[in-house]
This record gives sequence, structure tokens and C-alpha cells, in this order.
Amino acid sequence: MIRIRKAQDRGHYDHGWLKTAHTFSFADYYDPENHHFRALRVINEDRVAGGGGFPMHPHRDMEIVTYVLEGQLEHKDSLGNHGRIMPGIVQRMSAGTGIVHSEFNASDTIPVHLYQIWILPNARGVQPGYEERALPGAGQTGRWVLVASPDGAQESLTIHADTRLYAARLAPGDQLSHAFGQGRSGWLQVMRGSAELARNQLSAGDGVAISDQEQVTVASAQGAELLLFDLA
Repeated sequence: MIRIRKAQDRGHYDHGWLKTAHTFSFADYYDPENHHFRALRVINEDRVAGGGGFPMHPHRDMEIVTYVLEGQLEHKDSLGNHGRIMPGIVQRMSAGTGIVHSEFNASDTIPVHLYQIWILPNARGVQPGYEERALPGAGQTGRWVLVASPDGAQESLTIHADTRLYAARLAPGDQLSHAFGQGRSGWLQVMRGSAELARNQLSAGDGVAISDQEQVTVASAQGAELLLFDLA
């Protein structure tokens, strides 16, 4: 089964310094038909104005992955970590028993465009942790790059969840396939550009829930940047 979640149907909010779109229920946005998909709990597309950001706030029992498309995001947390995430660098924060962190646009003038992803962990009460990684082959086109996995394979971030997250850039005319194991599902998120999946035309911001499919093939006539979640 293929179910499309169109970009315009997400929860949209404009806070001035922050323009955000919520694929699933989040904060004041509640959509009982789109609360989560399998272990995928949050997909937020954020655009943070220069100087804007999120002051220190807590999290528990969640795997959080941040993927920056444009600009730089500055991170600080109660574990003493301090870093900047930018295109080609991905971040994983395991909230576990509790962590407090802040995220601010590292520039006073240049906006930052990012996706923040929350994945439900397969165990509660784990030790909080933080990790930054350069994406292997960042900037290359025509292949899936493993971003996060439960075993840290292929230099990916290590998450406490039976989820494998891939990213890909498609040049015009490219197509990529992915095979799912028995009983697994997927979510495809189009971050930039446009793509086609199972004869469905997809635009930036669109998401696709994929169930009971052994394999999917995504193609792009004009180029695209994608995330693909392989979910238990």
C-alpha cells in the first residue's frame, strides 16, 4: 500500500523567526490520522531565521536525528557537547533517561533549513548520547547513503531503534530502488526537488507511507533530495 502525505496537508506554523511544517502530530498540532508511522514519530521541516533558535529544553526516551539542507545549526547540551551541523554533517541525539539541549541558527543573517526527525527507541531509559558524523559520499548522486542504523553500519549514526535511515540525491533522470525485508515498512520524504514513486508525482515536502511492498523504485526527471526510512 502506498499512502501520500502531501506537503500542503501538514501542520504549518509561522512564528516569525521559525517557519515549520509538521508531518505528524507535534506540540499544538494534533492530527489523529497522522500521529506517527511505525517507529517514526516526528518529521519536522524547519526554517530558522538568522539569530533564531530553540533555547534549552528537555527530552526523554527519543532518538532524534537532525539533517541540515542549508545554513548551520549550533547545538549545545547538558552532556557538554557543542557543535555545528551543516550540509553533509548529520547529528544523532539519544535522549534516553534525559537530556537538555539548545539549537540556534549559527548565523545572524543566513537562514537555516533543516529536517528534524524523532524515532521511538526500542528500549526506554538508555544512557543519553550524542553523535555527529560526516555523511560518507556526501554530494554524490544516484545512490542511497546510510545515515542512521541500529548497528552503526557503513559509518552511519547509531540509534536505539530497528530503523535504517537513508539519504539520496538524484540527478535528473536518475532512479533508485530499495528492497524491504519481510514485515517491514517504509517512509519516503522528498526534501527538495520532485520525484515519482509507483506512478505518483511527488514534490518537495511530500511524504509517502509504504506498507506491504517488497521493493520500491523512485525516479526523478528534474533532480531530488530524499530520505528513506526502513522501519520494523
